[in-house]
Amino acid sequence: MTNIFAFALGISRHSAAGAMLDCYFPAPCMQPDINLSEIISRHFSAGVTEVAAAVAAAFADELPEGQLKQATQALTAGERALRCVVLENDDAISSTAEAYLKLHLLSHRLALPNSLNLDNIFAHLPNVAWTTRGPIAVDELAAALIKAQTQGQHLEVMAVDKFPKMTNYVVPSGVRIADASRIRLGAFLGDGTTVMHEGFINFNAGALGPNMIEGRVSQGVTVGANSDLGGSSSTMGTLSGGGEIVISVGENCLIGANAGTGIPLGDRCTIEAGLYITAGTKISLLDETGTEVRKVKARELAGGDDLLFIRNSETGRIECRSNRRAIELNAQLHAHN
Repeated sequence: MTNIFAFALGISRHSAAGAMLDCYFPAPCMQPDINLSEIISRHFSAGVTEVAAAVAAAFADELPEGQLKQATQALTAGERALRCVVLENDDAISSTAEAYLKLHLLSHRLALPNSLNLDNIFAHLPNVAWTTRGPIAVDELAAALIKAQTQGQHLEVMAVDKFPKMTNYVVPSGVRIADASRIRLGAFLGDGTTVMHEGFINFNAGALGPNMIEGRVSQGVTVGANSDLGGSSSTMGTLSGGGEIVISVGENCLIGANAGTGIPLGDRCTIEAGLYITAGTKISLLDETGTEVRKVKARELAGGDDLLFIRNSETGRIECRSNRRAIELNAQLHAHN
């Protein structure tokens, strides 16, 4: 193989009927250097393959010291066959294993949101019952519940979904997560990110860190450094009404509690609590004296810096003023020591 876009070695789990339910890749890599690419090529072929532990052990022997070597050695300690994925290009997803590899790349911070080709991901992620005994095929769940009950055991079903929670596969360094069930595998959490109980980060979305997330970061949305999302605030993603518009929040921004945005924000922007800005929202632009200069649709302000969006409590009109004061985050909230 002359080109390797991404590589991973791990464990897959299957239904009783043999359908793949998930994959766990403890140390994926993206665009490996030429030396690692040559080692991979000597042991594995392109695509998705099942690998005997002995083959993986021989691969580990050639690896330099590091996380990949340690993870591979740990994987070979068991007797299970391993799953290997070697992608030569960032093409559309064509298997469950490829889908899980790309989700791992995002949560391992090897790729930023919107930088990978995720076409066909929903078609290749099975709907799975996520339980205290791991993933169970939905059509096998009823039998599993009966078996657990008759044996006096407790089988808890946490979710029935295509995406598992991130922390069962990846726990990035330097983060705080109050409710792990609200972070899907494929989320990007940068160092210094805190996600409170009501915060949610979807797959292919992320907070670049440091951030305080108490609202929803929808699919495709990125939140820049030192920006906060207040309680129950929202960002409109491509799956929640944003269409083809890629929403992003710049650095040093604040989206207040119960507020939201359907347009990209530049740096040092603030949306006051309770105010939701969509692309078609009529905005009154004010000069330094507070006089309306003209009215625009919010989409005309997309990506602008130093914007303060407020609702006039007397007239009800939505106004935009210059916001020259950067939002300063509470340092204690962002400390993860």
